[in-house]
Amino acid sequence: MDREVLATRPGAPVASSAGRVRRLGQALRQHKVIYLLLLPGMLYFLAFHYLPLAGVSIAFMDYSPFLGLSGSTWTGLDNFAKLFGDPEFAGTVRNTLIISFLQIAFAFPAPILLALLLNSLLSERVKRMVQTVVYLPHFLSWVIVIAVWQQVLGGAGAVADLFQQLGLGSVNIMANADTFKILLTSQVIWKDVGWGTIIFFAAISAIPVHLYESAAVDGAGPLRRIWHITLPGLLPVIVLLLILKLGDVLSVGFEQILLQQPSVGAEAAQVLDTFVYFRGVLGGDWGVGAAAGLLKGAIGTLMIVAANRIARRAGSEGLF
Repeated sequence: MDREVLATRPGAPVASSAGRVRRLGQALRQHKVIYLLLLPGMLYFLAFHYLPLAGVSIAFMDYSPFLGLSGSTWTGLDNFAKLFGDPEFAGTVRNTLIISFLQIAFAFPAPILLALLLNSLLSERVKRMVQTVVYLPHFLSWVIVIAVWQQVLGGAGAVADLFQQLGLGSVNIMANADTFKILLTSQVIWKDVGWGTIIFFAAISAIPVHLYESAAVDGAGPLRRIWHITLPGLLPVIVLLLILKLGDVLSVGFEQILLQQPSVGAEAAQVLDTFVYFRGVLGGDWGVGAAAGLLKGAIGTLMIVAANRIARRAGSEGLF
């Protein structure tokens, strides 16, 4: 019988579904080791990213932990009205956007520049030594990182002692609210610039070597080879990471800022993450805290979609 006739029969979709299930079962049996390796990561995202989405409804409730989701009363958009009417919220958003802009402008390209610099080194021994040194801060917690910076730039640190010995007075850079946002960006660069180069080193290694050889034969110097070969080879990875970074634009380091906020004050160091923590968790205003968190997630999603659309229109593959 003709296949088109079989496909139009009522039982055809069932048979097709059964075939897909059978093929899925065969794939699971054939690649069971790979799926077992993926299982812990899938369980992590399920437990800590997808199941907590049920708590989004708190943003529309006068929520009480003692009453739970079923016992709390619905208030509609009242929590969002309180949020936008809070005078502290405007300063919080401003601080978050300024810190995010500084990190995108300076912390994001720092691993790219470091990868290009290390890739231009002729000595593999020096390259490996530098890589090892710059990787190490990534494995330190923010508590240790800030303690180290406090010993150097704090009121009783090495820089303050040097200023006193030179007769220039006391200085405490860690407690200076005016330069706090620049300090945060510097800490992020110091901690994660080495780790970020791993992805760009992998992308550079995928660029064919004969392109560099041909460019050198044609008389192109190191800077021209970087501009015309290395950077175009890195462009898809840069676009991908930038899109992901824009999706996380309103998350600027909760632990890092929370540990340093007492020394500079909330006016300079209050961001959305700390606002949700102090207002929702410590202050007990769960609905307003959840509304702020939901707003942050919605803006991040819109940023990813918009950045991906712009990247695709510009000729890049984008994220999806």
